[in-house]
Amino acid sequence: MSIERAGRRALLKALALGSLSGSASAQALFGDRPSKMPAGRSIYRLSGKVTVNDVEATLDTVIKCGDTVRGTKGCEIVFVVGAHAMILRGESTIVIAPPDPPSQSFVVRALNVIQGALLTVCPPSRLAVTTPTAHVGVRGTGFYIEASPEETYFCTCYGVTDVASVAAPEMKETITARHHDRPVYVRRDAAPGRNIRNAPFFNHTDEELTLIEALVGRTPPFVFGKDSYGGPRREY
Repeated sequence: MSIERAGRRALLKALALGSLSGSASAQALFGDRPSKMPAGRSIYRLSGKVTVNDVEATLDTVIKCGDTVRGTKGCEIVFVVGAHAMILRGESTIVIAPPDPPSQSFVVRALNVIQGALLTVCPPSRLAVTTPTAHVGVRGTGFYIEASPEETYFCTCYGVTDVASVAAPEMKETITARHHDRPVYVRRDAAPGRNIRNAPFFNHTDEELTLIEALVGRTPPFVFGKDSYGGPRREY
């Protein structure tokens, strides 16, 4: 293991344990200090063009329930809505359901991923997630989605999710994961009984999960405990 890689692994482990969330070392690791977002702020990092309700976003934009967040090619936005933290990238569109009751503008209860790539961490409460091909009931977890009209890639990074096919509602599975144990594809057109199938792990990292958990004052339920750990890498 190189000195640089060993040092990065040590920083990630310390951040996951909560001991570096406010340090200069954590700032060096992620490019900015990953700590809980202050009240009245939503966006931690923004690159490329992203719109919120068709208005171009800035670091001062506040994102809340009822908003539509849309990214263009090559963009990335890291943001918080209440106790949920998300990374949206590329040509992606999500709709955060309107608040219910209306007074709870920052309590996310449902999310529609129309297209694109989204990594999310959630508090221990119920969240309904919809894509063009899948319905997912989330029970407080971290998850990653890539959605298109014909297929959804879904990884339960940790926690419990109930995954169902839109095309074949009888096809449903409960997935319990500790560390990316069973990613799946949920396809629109598939042979009977094959709408939900096993998938490889790709395109999201433990580093990203650690970062966005820190933005809502939490740590992920894993520790980088193996000397051989190199971290899954995005390939896009």
